[in-house]
Amino acid sequence: MPTAYLLLGSNLGDRAATLHAAVQQLAATAGTVVAVSGLYETAAWGLTNQPAFLNQAVRLETTLTPTELLTACLAAEQRAGRERRIRWDARTLDVDILLYDDLVLDSEQLQVPHPRLPERRFALVPLAEIAAEVVHPEAGATVAELLAACSDELGVNSVGA
Repeated sequence: MPTAYLLLGSNLGDRAATLHAAVQQLAATAGTVVAVSGLYETAAWGLTNQPAFLNQAVRLETTLTPTELLTACLAAEQRAGRERRIRWDARTLDVDILLYDDLVLDSEQLQVPHPRLPERRFALVPLAEIAAEVVHPEAGATVAELLAACSDELGVNSVGA
């Protein structure tokens, strides 16, 4: 069964409750949740004049194709009240597919692995907690190695599970 790694993020409302509900919804609609990282708080990336994000990584075993998984992720966002207005704007929930086995996919609707994963400490830190030895299929480096080499200086602070 394929293994996917997701990054959940929220910076509006009850962030921790939103992430918890999203994990439960993904478990019900997308596959078996095998591991969940703790919660990490990070200042907003991109548009910086907004509330801090809570982020969490999820390891999911799924029978869904990458496109079907994307649909399930978008449904979780919609259920959490996500409104897409401008890129990198504040949001109740953001769900990104970081990795899907060793698949490399570049389509109009989905890129796997996530194209900016090696550049984003806020994604690598929680991912390293649950998948440090997983190899990025394009970079040929483990998640731990990508984190060690990441030049992103944005602070990522553990706030528990």
